[in-house]
Amino acid sequence: MTWTTRRRSERSGLAAIEAGAGTRIVLLHGVGLRAEALSRQIDALAGSYHVTAFDMPGHGGSPVRPEMTCVSDYADAVLADLTEPVLVVGHSMGAMIALDLASRAPDRVRGVVALNAVFERSTDAARAVQRRAAELDGVSIADPTGALDRWFGKEASPEREACRDWLCSVTPAGYKGAYTVFAHDRGPRRADLEHLSCPALFMTGAQEPNSTPAMSQAMAALAPNGRAIIVPDAAHMMPMTHAEAVNAALLAFAAEVLS
Repeated sequence: MTWTTRRRSERSGLAAIEAGAGTRIVLLHGVGLRAEALSRQIDALAGSYHVTAFDMPGHGGSPVRPEMTCVSDYADAVLADLTEPVLVVGHSMGAMIALDLASRAPDRVRGVVALNAVFERSTDAARAVQRRAAELDGVSIADPTGALDRWFGKEASPEREACRDWLCSVTPAGYKGAYTVFAHDRGPRRADLEHLSCPALFMTGAQEPNSTPAMSQAMAALAPNGRAIIVPDAAHMMPMTHAEAVNAALLAFAAEVLS
């Protein structure tokens, strides 16, 4: 598919792509990207549900919010728009936000899906991501090559080029703010996972070096109604590169928790 820019509406101060009708599903993208990164999920889910795919503050059409210094600040920006219980699906940092919402606002979340989520990074992994965050100046556009190589390897693809475009167009201050929060957060706390009251799906790629299969399996084991799916041959951008497997899992999970 081509990763064209979609029309947006404004919801509670955030830009969002909306599609479909029915029970609501909220989609949350990762750092440096925008709602279109979940285009294949929007299209798959909108046939049966009302999908809202937000732009994170400082990304896409959403303004920068310098006061946001932790994952809960980003979650609160989404929570302001949740007037009824929803299914929340997040990718990467969006997964952190989704899990925070499920933990702190159980009355608004009927189910949560964490795609490529981090959990208790090793010391070396934490130092590496924090070093990358510290190199951002918040003024100039960061070279996207390192991120693209981690996500896709060296091989060219439409998905890699779309992500390059998004990384080169994100507001530098918004990117630095979000990446700094992402780098210094270890993922959900064990106690929060143990007290999740809604069904939770943790899904990542078998070839994912950062949001590893072991992380998803550990989170699923802690959540009372958790389960893990590991997608063969997939890595960090599996919502784009392995959309068929991701969408099949999302549709089955949505049918379960939204029925």
